[in-house]
Amino acid sequence: MSKKPTQFDFWFAVNNTEIVVPPKRHLETFGNTIINYHMVSELMDSIGKVRVREGRMQALRPQIITPSSYSTLMLEGFGEQAQQYLEWLKKHEDTVRILRYGYTLKQEAFSEQVLTDTTEAVLERVKTEVAAKKDPFAAVIKGVDDPWDVCLVRLFWTVIQNSAQANIRELHERRMFEIQDGLPAALRDEIEKGFQAAAKDPSLIKALGKLLQDNNLFERYQDRFFNLVQGRG
Repeated sequence: MSKKPTQFDFWFAVNNTEIVVPPKRHLETFGNTIINYHMVSELMDSIGKVRVREGRMQALRPQIITPSSYSTLMLEGFGEQAQQYLEWLKKHEDTVRILRYGYTLKQEAFSEQVLTDTTEAVLERVKTEVAAKKDPFAAVIKGVDDPWDVCLVRLFWTVIQNSAQANIRELHERRMFEIQDGLPAALRDEIEKGFQAAAKDPSLIKALGKLLQDNNLFERYQDRFFNLVQGRG
């Protein structure tokens, strides 16, 4: 049974994570992204033993967070100055750009092996193998063996930093920061077109439902959606 990581273990892992080969492409702006990671770490209790972990990290589609949507959650327990600042943010939503990123680990693709060699030699082989696959979303990490999942969080944060500017630019080009009725204008237009198309072609209802769920808007549109399902929309 592995021990519970301490704060020292956490920061040791963060400070000893090296992104050897970052993904060549930024995270998808309008969909999820699968990052195929290859992590190399030296075993702590064995000399000359190196572990190679391979797996998939699914980075979720970045979500736009506006001050009006999160201020009510943040106000509780905060002082008057913080409340005034949040009120200012709400009045300047058109200049505030906040994206929320999330990820899940795809355990069905996880594998690991322990090799007898030096860390440097194993890293070079892994880099060569990854380069041959020409996968734009592949990453190679040198990290610690325990807690190794902290190294993945470090990778994720690095990918976000490398992606945010491009994501914001593409969202801006699609008018996703223009807010109408509390929703990005382009998203509102997409949903309206989705309802109109599904009213004419019932086979599109499932895609409409997924669009609403992916954007956490199903509850807002559920009455209209169920009327459409029942043939009254």
